[in-house]
Amino acid sequence: MKRVNAILAHPLYRECYARLEELEKDRIFCRHQMTHLLDVARIAYISNMEQGLGIEKEVIYAAALLHDIGKYVQYEDGTPHEQSGEKIASEILGSLSEKDAFSDEENRMILTAIRGHRRLREDADVLEKLLYTSDKASRMCFACPAEGECDWSTEKKNMELKI
Repeated sequence: MKRVNAILAHPLYRECYARLEELEKDRIFCRHQMTHLLDVARIAYISNMEQGLGIEKEVIYAAALLHDIGKYVQYEDGTPHEQSGEKIASEILGSLSEKDAFSDEENRMILTAIRGHRRLREDADVLEKLLYTSDKASRMCFACPAEGECDWSTEKKNMELKI
């Protein structure tokens, strides 16, 4: 997981993640921190294996760890986090050292998945759909103490295990 660890160690990732963590420290609803990011990665990887999709593990983990990196921007100025996240992720991916870099195709897949993780397009790429479904499946509404106050629709809430 050398390339994924390079993302986690990247100064911009660390800065954005710290800003998000600070903004969500008192949040009673779903947070977008490491527990969530790793839950999404693990669910996506399991689904990838079960469905025989053939997506490389580090690509899945990179997309999952980066998919909410723009959330702090949404809190600060209202920009949808899939848009700001794609921009931030592009900067991070584009500045990795040659030995830690993802290929152009892998970068495209990761950025497309980040951009599409909130609303599933009809013609979604495989990783995009995998990230979307894993992100939603990661939410444990059935065990959330704030579930009654949450504005998600009943249809959207996970009131049972999805995977």
